[in-house]
Amino acid sequence: MTPLRIDPAKVLGEIAAFQRKLTAGMESLHGLHEPEYANTPREAVYREDKLTVWHMKGSGKPTAKTPLLIVYALVNTVWMTDLQDDRSLVRNLLEQGEDVYLIDWGYPDGADRWLTLDDYINGYLDRCVDVVRKRHGLPSINLLGICQGGAFSLCYTALHAEKVKNLITMVTPVDFQTPDNMLSHWVQDMDVDLFVDTLGNIPAELMNYVYLTLKPVRLNQQKYVGLVDILDNRKELENFLRMERWIFDSPDQAGEAFREFIKDFYQGNKLVKGDLTIGNQPVDLGMITQPVLNVFAEQDHLVPPDASRALGRLVGTTDYTQLAFKGGHIGIYVSGRAQREVPPAIHQWLTERDN
Repeated sequence: MTPLRIDPAKVLGEIAAFQRKLTAGMESLHGLHEPEYANTPREAVYREDKLTVWHMKGSGKPTAKTPLLIVYALVNTVWMTDLQDDRSLVRNLLEQGEDVYLIDWGYPDGADRWLTLDDYINGYLDRCVDVVRKRHGLPSINLLGICQGGAFSLCYTALHAEKVKNLITMVTPVDFQTPDNMLSHWVQDMDVDLFVDTLGNIPAELMNYVYLTLKPVRLNQQKYVGLVDILDNRKELENFLRMERWIFDSPDQAGEAFREFIKDFYQGNKLVKGDLTIGNQPVDLGMITQPVLNVFAEQDHLVPPDASRALGRLVGTTDYTQLAFKGGHIGIYVSGRAQREVPPAIHQWLTERDN
């Protein structure tokens, strides 16, 4: 066995470097303001209850003929799409020439306890689409659904086909029971009725805890150990804190909608089986005949690639395109590679169908 050899001089050097990092970090933190995000100029064009539809403003006039409405998930805030200047899906799409609208679902409270998926999809989402259609005098617009918002967009398009011209889904679960879906395994035997009946709305802190425990070492330990390495780099420190703010700035989940989503999508896998109904209307993905672009992340631990790829065999369109991104569920919005690859690909795909 090789004996453990410790070089005292090297150890002292590492301790001294660590202390310098901490000292520099304290100075950096002392002078930092709370990092801002969501700083792309925008105008509120519709408000209803907690919801706001933002019209995002670029530096130039949009070249796209058809506006694009982004439908985010109810989990976390919509500002992952506009985290900072150089990490912004929204800003990048605007620079490509898209005319971008964004649904900000807001923060549900006790008054929203009984909101259902029918309320969100056939109610709020439908009225948001109508607002954008009316502003542009168009019979249909483009939808970009993200994660759970992608599942909502699929249901909406199947039910309101005449109002959707092109559909883009990003990191969207379709088959909720693929073997590598850890989150799905966890909720299969969950008594969601007892859960919701006890808690009412689902606290954001509880949701965050669940997501962090999917990668406990990476998300609860390694990233904070790694924080020491960037304590003397003000820009990197601001980036880190901005991401932390986004992670923990989460809305609660409306209880009834949560109950339906867990039962029908995760436990029942009804979107794949064709058994799903929203507001007593059957949701048949075969009714989606619009062009579809399905973007997924190859290292996504929340929505495994196969969960998204399933869409290709279920939609009725003959114009179906898949785009695989080399990254994870969050990296697809904020990584440098994502900024170079994803928005230009979306814009190119839309441009080819913007007639």
